[in-house]
Amino acid sequence: MARVVVLGAGTGGMPAAYETKEMLGKAHEVIVVNERPEFRFVPSNPWVAVGWREPDAITLPIEKYLKKKDIGFICAHIVEIDAHQNCLVASDGARIDYDYLIIATGPKLAFSSIEGAGPQGYTQSVCTLDHAKQSYEDFEKLLQQPGPVVVGAFQGASCFGPAYEYAFILDKALRDAKVRHKVPIHFVTSEPYIGHLGLAGGGDSKSLLESELRQRDIKWICNAQVDKVNDGLMHVSELNRKGETEFTYELPFNHAMLIPPFAGIDAVAKVEGLCNPKGFVITDAHQRSPRYPNIFSGGVCVAIPPVEVTPVPTGTPKTGYMIETMMTAIAHNLKALIIDGKEPNTKGTWHAICLADMGDTGAAFVAMPQIPPRNITWFKKGKWVHLAKIAFEKYFMRKMKTGNSEPVYEKYVLKALGINRLEEEAIEKALESDRK
Repeated sequence: MARVVVLGAGTGGMPAAYETKEMLGKAHEVIVVNERPEFRFVPSNPWVAVGWREPDAITLPIEKYLKKKDIGFICAHIVEIDAHQNCLVASDGARIDYDYLIIATGPKLAFSSIEGAGPQGYTQSVCTLDHAKQSYEDFEKLLQQPGPVVVGAFQGASCFGPAYEYAFILDKALRDAKVRHKVPIHFVTSEPYIGHLGLAGGGDSKSLLESELRQRDIKWICNAQVDKVNDGLMHVSELNRKGETEFTYELPFNHAMLIPPFAGIDAVAKVEGLCNPKGFVITDAHQRSPRYPNIFSGGVCVAIPPVEVTPVPTGTPKTGYMIETMMTAIAHNLKALIIDGKEPNTKGTWHAICLADMGDTGAAFVAMPQIPPRNITWFKKGKWVHLAKIAFEKYFMRKMKTGNSEPVYEKYVLKALGINRLEEEAIEKALESDRK
């Protein structure tokens, strides 16, 4: 019997556990290790930050639902991965052995790289549920004392969608409270242009997002490097195409929310030969570590190079559906190794399907694959996206409760649109293996 341990129970780790267990069956053990006892749906954090969603609505107990699928759960904070002894070491000294390890931890938030940044400094965040709740407290203060706001993404950030979402959602929340006229908003981003998104844009993302910012009277600064943040004052340098400082700004704020750069969590980053210098896991095309063949990884914690060089560093985002394709590939590859006795041969498509809420409307982005050059790319806006984002939250939470990470109807609806989780060659091989 093989024991597969999944480290992390987020939007990547939970689907990875469900799919791996389905692939391996009762003869093999799957265990999830997570530092908290509840699953948290991160994409809804911007709603929590303005009071549009209660935290309890986007959390669920992990063990209760994993148990229904005969998947084990250990709540522990992991401080070390002993890759040579094939075990995890928890903060209380407990050791968790594995035959195969799936790393799905997500990132460490590297606020420390910018002076005064982050919830421990002077800016807010929507990257975790706890941060979103703290941001909501600051938002309530803003309603009582309206004043300037700064929203955006710090240099080195690789997740820009939530920054745009929060800017638009905040604008709507302030209009609903009838104080928007007292709150000037600046959007400050390391992107070389609005709508770059760390992906060199997609479809009409540049013109569409610029238009939306203009309509809401949100001013922006691109190629922005935040030099430091003081209490109520942000120091920003705008770089030109040569990477030279062209303008400097001192932006006062009563409320600020900027997405930080990401890094690998300490326990993962410390494993010799596993990660790049930033602590992200190096994987091959099959999501497998070249250094440790029994370690796989998917999600935000994997190493993906920037799409292009930009004057201010911008990383490549790992979006939700892209992460799901990685986890599906890992499950198939573990089946190949453990049951079929073959080498991994399955690759995720890395397609991207993104729904970004704008408060009372929204924008949808499809990129196949997410990393250019692409076969298909489009960017559309409409009220339907706002409604679809709400529906998707409910749908994903239900998937995590039922343990079915890709229901049949989802698979065939997306297939009809030309969207697959796995590369066609890999799909055919998997079907052939199942037939045998």
